[in-house]
Amino acid sequence: MVLLRQMLFANFTLNRILFRCSSSNFHKYKDFIAQRTMEARAIARPDPVVMKIDSPEFHSIFTPELNDLIALFKRYNYEIRVAGGAVRDILMKINPKDVDIATTATPTEMKEIFNKENIRMVNMNGEKHGTITPRINDKENFEITTLRIDAVTDGRHAEVIHTTDWLLDSNRRDLTINSMFLGFDGVLYDYFYGYEDLQKRRIAFVGDPDMRIKEDFLRILRYFRFYGRIAEEPDRHDGETLRVITKNSSGLAKISGERIWQEWKKILSGNFGTELTEQMLKCQLASYIGLPESPNIEEFQRVSERVRAIDKKLQPITLLSALLHSPEDAVNLNLRLKFTVYERELCYFLTQNREDTVAIDEILPFQQLCLQTISSVKIKKEYVLELLKYHGKRDLHQQLLDWALPQFPIKGNVLIANGAPKGHKMGLVMDRLKIIWSNNQYNMTQEQLLEHLPQVLAEMNLKKN
Repeated sequence: MVLLRQMLFANFTLNRILFRCSSSNFHKYKDFIAQRTMEARAIARPDPVVMKIDSPEFHSIFTPELNDLIALFKRYNYEIRVAGGAVRDILMKINPKDVDIATTATPTEMKEIFNKENIRMVNMNGEKHGTITPRINDKENFEITTLRIDAVTDGRHAEVIHTTDWLLDSNRRDLTINSMFLGFDGVLYDYFYGYEDLQKRRIAFVGDPDMRIKEDFLRILRYFRFYGRIAEEPDRHDGETLRVITKNSSGLAKISGERIWQEWKKILSGNFGTELTEQMLKCQLASYIGLPESPNIEEFQRVSERVRAIDKKLQPITLLSALLHSPEDAVNLNLRLKFTVYERELCYFLTQNREDTVAIDEILPFQQLCLQTISSVKIKKEYVLELLKYHGKRDLHQQLLDWALPQFPIKGNVLIANGAPKGHKMGLVMDRLKIIWSNNQYNMTQEQLLEHLPQVLAEMNLKKN
């Protein structure tokens, strides 16, 4: 009888879905939809209405523009609710930065509404995912996404079917704490016990972890990121969840480096960044996210301890570089993760200079290192400041931070006019002259420095132009 009731309910839900997709898509996926409906009903909370919220955080989201949007959808008889992260933040007594909205209206229906009401739509790239972004009163944008089922997934992308069933949309989400909805009347809808997990600071996948991960392998890293945001202790992972993550680790090879680094950067910046990265390595993720086969875990732990001791915040790329053995590892990591130019150069700089500078306890060599560049001395100083934090040299870091960069008195064209070679070799000549200049307390004129040029060229075995 229980199975019969489930099947009858599934058929009822199918009829609700029918007008949300084409006839061909319906027939193509009807068995899949029926199966997902039965699976979701089997594990869902019998009554999804958990409570009514009336908190300052909830009231903080209401702007005149949001009120106008709510009234608009009500007038056209479509339901909208707050979805995902904003719900989680409100329950954690945090004012949400962004309010994502879910709706029973399809993208086509939303566009008809907004066109009829002369409301401008922006960022139409989201339409293929079911998201329309209206700009209300020409003041505030809202991302509004149609409820959907992910019918076909390849670990990165999904073919979607629009639905009016809030349960099925909740069921396709990654984590229970991200699967809740909040009505604009304050009613909290929680189908998969996300509220209880949030109270326990527990991170759990919706339904079967193996299925959720295989739908999008990036969810492996999202698990660790949200653990850092929610959990109160670094090592209270569910053993079965970690086992499933390890089993699916190779799936990250399908994920672009940019998406991996976007998630990993947030992990390293958040709570327990070191411990979570170590757990990621224990789950055998290293070779799929750009790290060497045997990451430099001892150095990574040493740097993390130093940073805690001096109470300084490292850039994520600085902490990540500690897992590398050499500048060549930095090059390979960049090939996988596609860093920004700044991140790429900083990572290479740290792996290139950390061993030679670890025992230095005076400021002059670090000042000289700032000046060894033909590009931006200001950016080079930022790199050296990160190097000092990497080494845990609090006092030297403060000294260098307070040090005003002096202006090197010779330009490259002057050196070339006086016999220095062009190109890369000219940069090496300038670095030598900068060392002479710094050894004299940066108190030398252009003429005095040019007197040293012949000797520098001779020492470098370079002929005058």
